[in-house]
Amino acid sequence: MSERTTVVIQGVESVGEVPGIEAISADAEFRCARDFDALRQALPGAEVILGWNFRAADLAHAFDRADRLRWIQWGGAGVDATLFPALVESDVTLTNVRGVFDQPMAEYALGMILAFAKDFRGSYDRQRERRWSYRLNERIAGTKALVVGAGSIGRAIAHTLRAAGIKVEGVGRTARDGDPDFGRVHGNEDLNRVLGSADWVVLITPLTERTRGMFDASRFAAMKPTARFFNLGRGALVDEPAMIAALENGVIAGAGLDVFTEEPLPVESPLWGMENVLVSPHLSGDYQGHKQAVADVFIENFRRFRAGEPLVNVVDKRLGFVPR
Repeated sequence: MSERTTVVIQGVESVGEVPGIEAISADAEFRCARDFDALRQALPGAEVILGWNFRAADLAHAFDRADRLRWIQWGGAGVDATLFPALVESDVTLTNVRGVFDQPMAEYALGMILAFAKDFRGSYDRQRERRWSYRLNERIAGTKALVVGAGSIGRAIAHTLRAAGIKVEGVGRTARDGDPDFGRVHGNEDLNRVLGSADWVVLITPLTERTRGMFDASRFAAMKPTARFFNLGRGALVDEPAMIAALENGVIAGAGLDVFTEEPLPVESPLWGMENVLVSPHLSGDYQGHKQAVADVFIENFRRFRAGEPLVNVVDKRLGFVPR
């Protein structure tokens, strides 16, 4: 391939916002599309999209302008913003950055568990008050976690929690025993049955039409009243009013939430003020240097694309994730 490849970078105002992108500048013609209008103008004639703002849903409404598009590299592990019918039915290849966020999110899940078990928030509140308040904390070794979502991030979470002495099982599409990370993986159809055995429930499944709203009132009712729930996946996986009611009424003991139905979380949301909730602004996978790691995946895949080689992290668009 000798001619330069036209690449639309969605979600940026300038090429310089993507670290290291100059490595492929000799082979790429870049078009920046910060917003919807710019995206519609940039798409005609473009062969490649780099989705830098993985939360943006603009592509669905601009896709009719894509007349030469062959490949989309999405800048997140979750690709729910791209799973609109026209793209799913098209011949356009979709790849993601599977692997980039696995260990940071695993560390975050462990951190959330420790924050609850060791009451770090309570200690910080008392420190600000200069108040000495002795109390006991919880051991996490020997407790049980259920990781709902057996993809690469779920596996990293399972591995990390096991290292801390937590017993871990998973929930995925296919039930199986002897899994190297989870030990036992339960099928999705058994979720309600196994929820009651877990002290910690970590939700990290991809958002698809099948999983949207999967944690509803019945799922929270199936959990232990002492259990804590953590959502590191997508806000739309959860019926948020049902979760709030479960937290207010003692159906579950607490929640650590990094994602929400509406982001930023509205200031009037009761979740902000709940003593048994930890709120963070969708940052569990973001770390110093993560943008370079995301760019590196694209740069390697761009080299492969130009050379006619197989791309890495190809998403099954009907499933909504990269199959094992």
